[in-house]
Amino acid sequence: MTSPDPAHPLAWLEPHAAHRRAAGLRRELRPRTPREPLLDLAGNDYLGLATDPRVVEGAVRAARTWGAGSTGSRLVTGTTALHAELEAELAAFCGAEAALVFSSGYAANLGVLTALAGPDALVVSDMANHASLIDGCRLSRARVAVVPHDDPDAIDAVLAARSEERALVVTESVNSVDGGLAPLRQLHAVCRRRGALLVVDEAHGLGVVGPGGRGLLAAAALAGADDVVATVTLSKALGAQGGAVLGPAAVTAHLVDTARSFIFDTGLAPAAVGAAQAALAVLSGEPERPGAVLRVAAALAEAAGVPAPPSAVVPVVLGEPDVAVAAARRCAERGLRVGCFRPPSVPEGTSRLRLTARATVTDAELAHVRSVLADVLAPANA
Repeated sequence: MTSPDPAHPLAWLEPHAAHRRAAGLRRELRPRTPREPLLDLAGNDYLGLATDPRVVEGAVRAARTWGAGSTGSRLVTGTTALHAELEAELAAFCGAEAALVFSSGYAANLGVLTALAGPDALVVSDMANHASLIDGCRLSRARVAVVPHDDPDAIDAVLAARSEERALVVTESVNSVDGGLAPLRQLHAVCRRRGALLVVDEAHGLGVVGPGGRGLLAAAALAGADDVVATVTLSKALGAQGGAVLGPAAVTAHLVDTARSFIFDTGLAPAAVGAAQAALAVLSGEPERPGAVLRVAAALAEAAGVPAPPSAVVPVVLGEPDVAVAAARRCAERGLRVGCFRPPSVPEGTSRLRLTARATVTDAELAHVRSVLADVLAPANA
């Protein structure tokens, strides 16, 4: 390969790529096939609904009725009767006054933070928050204070010292990397005492934790509180695509007026709306599914030799990126697909495998997982 012209405007790309390769941080896209032989413990289809015939039929029926796309932004032609139905059903299921559907969970997080903060506000963000929340903080134009993970005292100190009249505290209910649960009751107590709004990303909570899979806010008896706003994704436990903001009706009305990632984005495709609706109906009718997810997660943790998590996320910390990459590759060679998280997704020295539980994993598949992990993790931990 010839060396790029150093004067070329993209000449800097190859040195940066070489640095990432040397550090074990180079990413690659690996297209999967419809019926690949690997057992998937990397995806976020926690309830096994992405391929459930009822959910697929919901997508097909919506596409046949409404077409392939929503045809425009939500404020123009992109809101169908189906969108309104899903919003009402999501709000009712999660115990919120209102819901507003976005094209993705990422867009929902950007929308809520940019619309509810601003240059005269303070946003207090947990240091372990997802990238979509971090980007929302950056775009909010507010002063942002990053605090240690799950530390209500640190949040209280920041809020007590603030000069801004308005403040938001932002956290994930279930951490996407380590699977831990946020201390929502303590965080809410701090927020209420200090007059701050609590914003909770329930992406990994909906469908997995709380009564009937209604999320950690419901488990903490905070669903529907007038000083709490939640975001959810439709692409994990519900097996579809899209996101939503749940909270007081005044909040969703404000987002319709001001959230740029809502106003200037094409509405969620009808097929995704129909699939999410069908998945929510399955979850409502089969409330035992979240418990099945947690039982599978406990079995995966036992096989990996790590503590059982309170969620569907099972982290197996291995240290350096190359060790984690090699372990993930060996798992794939044995028919097991697992997640591999490296910096910047996780802190330096904590690269890991991330196993995600699915309610539909069978006993035979768990036996295979035990065999594979016993072989793969022994040399990784040596």
